[in-house]
Amino acid sequence: MGRNIRKRRSPLAVKAIAASAAIALGGGGLLWAQMNASAHESNNAAQNYTKAAAATVATIACPDVGQKLTSVPAAAKQGVATELANLDKQITEAYSRLASTRQAQAGDASFVQNAIVGPLKEKRAATIDRIRIDVTRVGGQFDNSLSQLAACTTQTTNQTTAGGGGNNGGKGNNNGQNNNGGQNNNGQNGNNGQASAAPSASTPVDVGIGGQAGNGPTAADFVDITKVAANVQGKPQNGAQASTGSFVTKCGVNANKNHNTDNVIVAPGVSNGAHHLHDYVGNQKVNAFSTNNSLIADQTSCQNKSDLSAYYWPVIREQNGTKDFDQNAPGGGTEGNVGKILTPVQAQIKYVGSPASKVTAMPQFLRIITGDAKTTTNGLGNANAHWSCTGFENKVQLTQQYPICPQGSQVVRTFAFQSCWDGKNIDSANHRTHVAFADPASGVCPNGFKAIPQLTMRLVYNVAQPSIVNGQVKNAYAVDGFPEQLHKSATDHDDFIAVFKNNLANTIANCINTGKRCQ
Repeated sequence: MGRNIRKRRSPLAVKAIAASAAIALGGGGLLWAQMNASAHESNNAAQNYTKAAAATVATIACPDVGQKLTSVPAAAKQGVATELANLDKQITEAYSRLASTRQAQAGDASFVQNAIVGPLKEKRAATIDRIRIDVTRVGGQFDNSLSQLAACTTQTTNQTTAGGGGNNGGKGNNNGQNNNGGQNNNGQNGNNGQASAAPSASTPVDVGIGGQAGNGPTAADFVDITKVAANVQGKPQNGAQASTGSFVTKCGVNANKNHNTDNVIVAPGVSNGAHHLHDYVGNQKVNAFSTNNSLIADQTSCQNKSDLSAYYWPVIREQNGTKDFDQNAPGGGTEGNVGKILTPVQAQIKYVGSPASKVTAMPQFLRIITGDAKTTTNGLGNANAHWSCTGFENKVQLTQQYPICPQGSQVVRTFAFQSCWDGKNIDSANHRTHVAFADPASGVCPNGFKAIPQLTMRLVYNVAQPSIVNGQVKNAYAVDGFPEQLHKSATDHDDFIAVFKNNLANTIANCINTGKRCQ
């Protein structure tokens, strides 16, 4: 997924580990999780690396231009999407240079600014100007304030590492205000990690970022789930007009290893637009060059052959020294996504209703992105990651840390997509504003939005149990992501394109509205 935005209906506070968020738990319907977990562990990174100074420049933080776009004329959409993908590519390349020049940085305090951040600003300014040209040449209006987003800053390990010492508490519910763009200072003393060779470097340099490829995760990104206080709240009570049914679609776990590093929603027509690897179930021919016509014509992994929807998410990997098939490929090892790719052992896809109203059938080709692949540098305003362990899902959900599960328990990722639609658009300029979350207390959609079936997903993994020794973790695992995002757990996200045949969208809505359990 690309770097995107949408105000969450109950966003996570930037300096707190968690906030109120809606999540779906397999078999149990919707639960409303308050992410106020307490982390006690001194946690993570991969093997054989050393600690480093907390002031080390860990990554590059650039304002997210795409999230500021509110309107793009249809004739300019492809050009703008290509330029936004160029901005992502520029950040990726700058991070690679940052990671591969640690020795030079150690000898010259101005190196990062002069050799990396300064030139990056110039490239971004030119790209943003091309976006302006694309928009205005077809009669659109360009917000000139976007030109001020060219400059990037740096973040230290302190500013990017997940919190320690119990700093994950607090509700963080600021009534839907968007915290994007802020520095994510949710960490304390982020120097517990281990440093390694950067993705394109050959000599390890101690930078405290950790991970098998040198770009995370760090020790503070993990927590023993048995030491986290319960934080899951109950779902809203059903009203008189509640839609209480559900519809399960069985689409497999991607056992056939249908992968790519594209993202047709955010970066159509751009190969490797995601810069990380996705699992795909449902529609089997999704890539950067897919169109609505090709999607409706393709095959599906779903048992219900009328469901050609695209369901895709970033893979997770065990950082155990393994080199997987994409070790030398863009979006894989060359961009810091390394280790053994794990296939889920279970993948439940379920549509559920609203506690406040009946639902309207999803429109054909509706696009929804939930979560934010860039929370490390964007802040947590759009975070919608939920991590837990089997046996703990009704008690504990984590956003800013990966759980260390006890023996016999499996790692679980859950997602609950936006369940309110503006009634008009199947996508929006920033891929966010055409959909919204319902109010977490009442389940009511914002004014101007109508309830649609809420897509929920639950992914279960057999993960080798990480262990932390002397502030370092063995058998670390992490979600794939943009290299400068440092594999933080909060960057987890999920993507969906609705593609239905034979009136299936209406069948799903009718099933939910009549209180049935269908599949």
